[in-house]
Amino acid sequence: MPVIYKMDVLSKLKDAGYSTYRLRKDKLIGEAMIQKIREGKLCSWDTISTICELLHCQPGDIVAYQPPESGSDNKDK
Repeated sequence: MPVIYKMDVLSKLKDAGYSTYRLRKDKLIGEAMIQKIREGKLCSWDTISTICELLHCQPGDIVAYQPPESGSDNKDK
């Protein structure tokens, strides 16, 4: 996936006082989005916005574009 997380989001949220239980209980982030974050899959922009608000950061602090390796380009096949 060309967009990756630059940090362990759930760990940073926990350090800020937002356990996954609290995120679900207070309806800040739903279970499906928490699971996507756990799996390293990109979550919705609404969720990234919520994370930015909770961690007082910018989207660029959370995600980054990682160009695919040249050998993994499917256009050559």
